[in-house]
Amino acid sequence: MAVMARTGTHYQQQLTADPVQIGRVRRISAALLRYWGWGEVAHPALLCVTELLANVARHTCSGDCELLLESSSASVRIVVSDDCKGMPVVREIDLDAEDGRGMLLIASTADAWGAAPTASGKNVWVIFYPRSPREGADG
Repeated sequence: MAVMARTGTHYQQQLTADPVQIGRVRRISAALLRYWGWGEVAHPALLCVTELLANVARHTCSGDCELLLESSSASVRIVVSDDCKGMPVVREIDLDAEDGRGMLLIASTADAWGAAPTASGKNVWVIFYPRSPREGADG
């Protein structure tokens, strides 16, 4: 069962990363980003939400995690916390591999990203800044 809280420009949800939950979280995240005035970064931000949650599903024992969305006038920050101590790595592209491109996709999509260990696992975060009018129209 998911636990949700939304206050102003802060949204936090505990969930188990599985395909049904990921789709639901994408819809909630899209609505919040638009509500907060961040529609211009919704597409790349949702791509990162999907990849971060998919990584939890693939690389943790339980799939349990917490999603945090934070909006300010300067940026929108997305954090996924999980119970795995292993830190994410941007791998070189292996054209024969069927997976392993998630962090490369995140690194090339977000304006900034990083990971930090926590007492129980790690936080992986991405940040998006406002787009110029041309960037907003093109991407």
